[in-house]
Amino acid sequence: MFDTLRSFVDALRAAGELREISVPVDPHLEITEIADRCIKRVDGGSALLFTNVKGSDYPLLINALGSQRRMALALGVAALDDLGAKVERLLDLVKPGGGNPLGRLLEAREFLGIGPKTVRSAPCQDVVANASDVDLRALPVLTCWPMDAGPFITLPLVFTKNEHTGTQNVGMYRMQVYDERTTGMHWQRHKHGREHQDDAGAGARMPVAVALGGDPVLTYAASAPLPSGFDEMLLAGLLRGSSVAIVQCKTVDLKVPASADFVLEGYVDNAELRREGPFGDHTGVYSLADDYPVFHVTCMTRRREPIYWTTIVGKPPMEDAWLGKATERLFLPVLKQMLPEVVDYNFPVEGGFQNLVIVSIRKRYPGQAKKVMYALWGLGHMMMLTRNIVVVDADVDVQRVNDVAWATLNNVDAGRDLVLAPGPVDALDHAAPLPCLGTKLGVDATRKTAEEGYAREWPPDIAMSDTVKDLVSARWREYGLPETRT
Repeated sequence: MFDTLRSFVDALRAAGELREISVPVDPHLEITEIADRCIKRVDGGSALLFTNVKGSDYPLLINALGSQRRMALALGVAALDDLGAKVERLLDLVKPGGGNPLGRLLEAREFLGIGPKTVRSAPCQDVVANASDVDLRALPVLTCWPMDAGPFITLPLVFTKNEHTGTQNVGMYRMQVYDERTTGMHWQRHKHGREHQDDAGAGARMPVAVALGGDPVLTYAASAPLPSGFDEMLLAGLLRGSSVAIVQCKTVDLKVPASADFVLEGYVDNAELRREGPFGDHTGVYSLADDYPVFHVTCMTRRREPIYWTTIVGKPPMEDAWLGKATERLFLPVLKQMLPEVVDYNFPVEGGFQNLVIVSIRKRYPGQAKKVMYALWGLGHMMMLTRNIVVVDADVDVQRVNDVAWATLNNVDAGRDLVLAPGPVDALDHAAPLPCLGTKLGVDATRKTAEEGYAREWPPDIAMSDTVKDLVSARWREYGLPETRT
């Protein structure tokens, strides 16, 4: 694991995963075009460290998580599937009954001490700028796409607090930089930051702190769709295997990661809204301008030699695909515990992690696929806003989209197998007839039974016998044919 962003950059360099660019580059569009060409490579290209960004003294890191290998490296695992194994061990540990008590006690030691730990001082506060000394324009913030309303901070860790429980939350909400001390705060009505703002009441100045950079696990945790009241720093501690060091802010009653590169402290006034956007979004189109709260920065602290970490979003595949895939793998054991019939699921990158989820199930009774659809739409943010759900049988590999397409196109009768579900949709869903309200589609692509009104015998799939397959495999070299790919 990595205690700082710089140590992660050093690891990327040592692994041959980093390209350093020292020629002058412009944060207005030019860096986006460079990064987008790298990201769109089949292998995700390289992480990019720009050390000579026009208008700023700070180096800029981008595409650091743009491949499965780099995402796994950031989270301290060999492969993203290992994330689910961590959660599965924790779920087994808290499951009532069963198991050897001593063995479970020994296993519990792995999860002790993963809660955030407050420290008195931190490198993120080595340099302090108060009030009029704050100038956000010194940061190399990108203007990503030609129609963007301005420069946007795209990887912020936004800390807020529930004023009733005192529980902190960290989310990731884009921030349009308006001037040297104000930004937009794009938290939609489904987000926990917006929930805290609403609870604070009209006219209240709610404290907000924004951390940039630091341990890469923290950036992932801020993007994870955790339930309200669950501290994302606890998730980060679980992934790290040790507690996250946090420090009290200088001017607001919030605590932020000690490892951060930059920290912005200030407030949001519920009564103050300002036009924010347009912004070239992860949907592949521009999200249109709308009114959002204004974040006033009253203090900025930083490390002595910070790195500005950013990303771009747009038509997939993009770097954020691997943040989504990490979440997909991490939460699979939790989903299986809630819905035991689930075998696997896949948010295809092409759907931008809101347009489509494919789920495979062990089907035991009629209507079970539809039951799973309704259950998924009833879950938290990751699932409730998903526009389309396709349910397939357990023997269909959901990670092979061509197999899913074959099963869906062969098994679906429109009059029987489609479910239309009116309800909330993502604020970025431009196809919806009304903002945040539309109709979602469920597709039952499982094989149908007589109990589900199928009056004929369901035809078997074409498959060769195992005996012949084994024979051909054993004799393949004799045929003088090249190896085949499946």
